[in-house]
Amino acid sequence: MPHSSEEPKIHPNVPGPRNMTGTARAPQVPRPPAPVPGPRPGPRPTPQRADRSRPVSGRPAPTRNAGASRPAAEAAGTKAAPGKAAPQIQLVEATDATAVEVADETVDRLLDEGRSPADVLVFTTGEQHPWAQHELTFGEEAYWRQQAEGDDVFYAHASAAERTTGRPVVVLAVNGGTDEQAAQALPAALTRTGSRLIVCGDPGRLRTLL
Repeated sequence: MPHSSEEPKIHPNVPGPRNMTGTARAPQVPRPPAPVPGPRPGPRPTPQRADRSRPVSGRPAPTRNAGASRPAAEAAGTKAAPGKAAPQIQLVEATDATAVEVADETVDRLLDEGRSPADVLVFTTGEQHPWAQHELTFGEEAYWRQQAEGDDVFYAHASAAERTTGRPVVVLAVNGGTDEQAAQALPAALTRTGSRLIVCGDPGRLRTLL
């Protein structure tokens, strides 16, 4: 039967290339594998604290010129006992505020020189040494018992010198008090020293007192 000119013509569906413009997807770049976490560092070691038997200052020891030594009996205006060598007096420059610190440095030098801690006695004219303040919190009986045991350096106030036992070396820290109190502390410390008295204080003031 002949086709009418009005009937649409059916064209065969021929496969062909598709226009992929605007629809193509870019290829995905593979991601690198995630890093595997390593072991965590252990806790930091706790620094060890030095075991000190007495309080010391944290500041480095400054260099000081010690005064010339001279016989203690001559300096104090007294006569040495017959047959006994007069102890030596040594002046070390310090202020009232630094006298205790300088005394501590002096004690350290004595121990470095080979002195036994039991050979050293320290007096103060003003406030008590921090070691004495600490030990007195446990009571006077325990405090004075340490002097009797004689195992370490002993610290006391110069006003209690009569109660102390003499030792070969006495260090006197003039860290306060009146001139009268300092003047009384000098002969008191002298009666407790065996061979050497080291006075830490203002040289000008101490020379007038001596």
